[in-house]
Amino acid sequence: MTKWPDKVGVLISCLLLYALFASPFMTLRANRIVQGETRTIFEALPVSAATLLVVIILVAAFIAFFRFPARLKLAAALVGLAALAIFIGQAASALTPEGNSFARVSPASGFWLMFSGLALLATDCIARLQPKPTLRILLLLAAIATLAAVLTSGLWDNLSIIKEYTGRADTFWTEALRHVELAIGSLIAATIVGIPLGILCHKVERLRSGVLNALNIVQTIPSIALFGLLIAPLGWIAATVPGAAKIGIAGIGTAPAFVALFLYSLLPVVSNTVVGLSGVSQAVREAARGLGMTPLQRLLRVEFPLAMPVILTGIRIVLVQNIGLATIAALIGGGGFGVFVFQGIGQTAMDLVLLGTVPTVLLGFAAAITLDALIDSNLFSAGGRQKA
Repeated sequence: MTKWPDKVGVLISCLLLYALFASPFMTLRANRIVQGETRTIFEALPVSAATLLVVIILVAAFIAFFRFPARLKLAAALVGLAALAIFIGQAASALTPEGNSFARVSPASGFWLMFSGLALLATDCIARLQPKPTLRILLLLAAIATLAAVLTSGLWDNLSIIKEYTGRADTFWTEALRHVELAIGSLIAATIVGIPLGILCHKVERLRSGVLNALNIVQTIPSIALFGLLIAPLGWIAATVPGAAKIGIAGIGTAPAFVALFLYSLLPVVSNTVVGLSGVSQAVREAARGLGMTPLQRLLRVEFPLAMPVILTGIRIVLVQNIGLATIAALIGGGGFGVFVFQGIGQTAMDLVLLGTVPTVLLGFAAAITLDALIDSNLFSAGGRQKA
C-alpha cells in the first residue's frame, strides 16, 4: 500500500507535534487556587521516562500522518494513551514536594492536546474498522475497566483532580447518582409522553405542525432562563396544592430541573417518532393490510418496529443532551456534577471544575456509544436498519 498522507491523520499529527514541542505538559501550584508554573515533559519527568514518552508520541504522529492500516493506527493510539496514563501519574509524583499536602499538580495544555489527538485517532480508526455493536460495547467495557484499574492502583493519587475527589468522595457519588437520575428520569418521562404524542401527530396531520412548533419554541429558550421561569409556578404549586411539597415539588431544587429537562427532551422524541413512522413504505403498509391486520396490529407489529431505529436515534440525542444540561441544574439546587463545576468557578479552583466536567463528558460519551450500538444492532428493526 502506498503510504500517502492521510487527511485526518495530518491534522492529528500536527496536533500531537504541537502538544509535544510547543505546549507545557504539567502545571505545579503551591495550593489549589493560586496561579501555577508550567513544566515541559523533560522538566516534569526523569530523562528516561520523558524520552520514552516523546518517542511513543512521535511514532504515533508518524503512523497517523500516513495511510497505514487502521488496526496499526488504533494500536499506536492505544499505546500512546496508555503511556500518557502512566507518565502523568509519574509526573505528578515527581513534582509533588515531599510531605506537602497543599501543592497541586495537574495536567497542562500539552497533555490535554496529546490526549485529544490520540483519542481522535482511536475514534477515527474504530469508525473505519466498523466493529459490530457487540464489539463496540466490549471495547467500552474494557475502557471502563482500565480506567477503574488505574484509579484504584494509586498511580494518579498525586494528581490534583484526585485530591479534590478524595476530599469529596461521599458527596461525589451522591451528586453522580442525582445527575444520572435527572438525565435518565427526564428521558423516561419524555419517552412515555413523547412516543404516543408522536404517533398521534403522525396519524392526525392537523396536530403535527402545532405540536412541533410549540416544542420548537421550548427548545429556543435558554436553559438557565427556563429553569428560572419554572421556579414561580412550581413554587406556587408546592405552596397551594396539598401534598405537592411532600412528593418533592418545589420552586428550587430537583423539580424545576426535572421539568425543564423533560420539556427539552420532547422535541427529539416526538419529531423522530413522526419521521420514523412516516418513513415506513406504503408497500409495507399495504402488505400488512392485505394480511388482514387491524390498524392497531399494523402499528404495533409492522410500523413501530420499522420506525424504532429512528426513534432510538431521537432518544440517543435526548440522553446525551440531558447529561450535559443536567450540569446547569446545580444553579437552582438541582444537584449533579454541576455542583463541583460552580463551586470550582466560585473558588477559582479549576481542578474542582474538572471534577465535575470530566465525569459528565465520560458519561455522555459512554451513553452515546451504548445507544449507537443499540441502534445499529437490528434488535428492534423488522427487516433492516433505518437511520434518521
